[in-house]
Order: sequence, then C-alpha cells, then structure tokens
Amino acid sequence: MVLSHKEAIRAQVWQELRKVAYPDSRFHYDFSSFIADFVGSQAAADQLLAMPSYSSCSTYLREKTLQAGIKVLITTYGIRRGFWLLDPAVIQPELYRYASTLDGLEKVGQSVSLAEIASLDLQVGFMVTGTGAINHNGIRFGKGHGFFDLEWAMLYTLKVVHQDTMTAAVVHDCQVLDEELIPETYDTVCNLIVTPTRALRPEAAMQPTCGILWYRLENGMLDDIPPLQELLAMEKAREEDISSD
Repeated sequence: MVLSHKEAIRAQVWQELRKVAYPDSRFHYDFSSFIADFVGSQAAADQLLAMPSYSSCSTYLREKTLQAGIKVLITTYGIRRGFWLLDPAVIQPELYRYASTLDGLEKVGQSVSLAEIASLDLQVGFMVTGTGAINHNGIRFGKGHGFFDLEWAMLYTLKVVHQDTMTAAVVHDCQVLDEELIPETYDTVCNLIVTPTRALRPEAAMQPTCGILWYRLENGMLDDIPPLQELLAMEKAREEDISSD
C-alpha cells in the first residue's frame, strides 16, 4: 500500500509519539482515533496558562480555566453530541475537575445548540487543540477527520470566532516538524504552538473564512453530527428568507 504524503508524515510522527504518549483506555495507541496525552503535557499546559489569554483543550487546562473564572465551550467526542458549555458561575468549585473530563462535562455542563451559542453572544477569544503533528508554520496534521476545522467553521459562521482569534496547539516536541505544507482552504492554522520546552509563534498563520464546505464532508458526517444538521437548516432558512425578499 502506497501512503499519501500526509499519511506518511503521520506514520512517522506516531512512531515517535508512541515513545512518550499515554495509551487511551479505549483506543490503546490508535492515534487515528484520539489525540494523545503525553509525558510533559502539564509543562506545556503551564506555558499556555502563562500567556496573556488562554482557553483549554486538556483536562488540566479546562480545570485551570474554570478556576480562573472563564467559561469553556467544548465539543463531545467526534462532535456527535454537540457543544457543551462549562460555566464556573454555575458549577460548584469542587466539581471543576470532574466537569473537565469528557464524561463529567455532560453531567455537570450545559448542552448548547448553535442557536443558543449565537443567542448567548459568546465570543471565543482563544481556541486550543491537540493534534497528531504540526509544522513550524502552524499547519496541523490531525487524525485526518477535520473535527477541529469543523468546529472553527461552525463558530466562524456564527461570528463567535474571527480571524484574529488566537488558535493554539499543545503538543510534544516530537510532534513539531520542519515539513513544508500549503494549507487547504478550510485548514485552521495555529498561531501558537506550545510544547513542554518552548512556545512558537508562526508569523504568517491565517485562519479560514469559508465556513463549512459541505461537499468536502466525509461520508456519514452530516448524519452523525447534529450541529452540522442544525447549521445546514439555518443556512437553508436564510437562503429562503433572502429569496422571498
């Protein structure tokens, strides 16, 4: 089997990542199914927490963000159960750690539709992601499904994120590559890369402005991801309103 360029890079990085990554309880070392935690991730998170503004991606970061009194907007695995809001004003402090886990957030947090996100007038100032690998220009090599790009596109369509919204990747040093790549139109490029030992700021990182490219969705995504269904209905309703004027 001949691997594509990106697939070959992922295979190379995942071989190195296995030396420092913690296995997942369900997916073992199948890095195509989850973003791995790794040795030194807390040191990387601490670097990010020291930045002037920050949000969260790992459990540790989510907990620290709640402790700082900042709301966290997060998606469930594969976005299949949509977006959830963690609000430290309504969550008891002793539950912050539990709320920061993927299981706990659905017990303690608030499920929010795209319409509710828009009506709450949420403005996301900082987006953070893990990823399979990333180059020095902030171009990510994720699991290959594009979930973070979908999240960006949906929130951008709602005007919750903007081109000047800080987007950061928290990774191990072995995941940062010199490989040159040209991002796709829909690729969400990171303008901050944080590892256990350093923080990199790609100079030319530009965020996409295209929203969801419906024709580029993987087979089954629209059926599996309710927020995509909601956004499609919203866009169709908007088109009908325009055509009726």
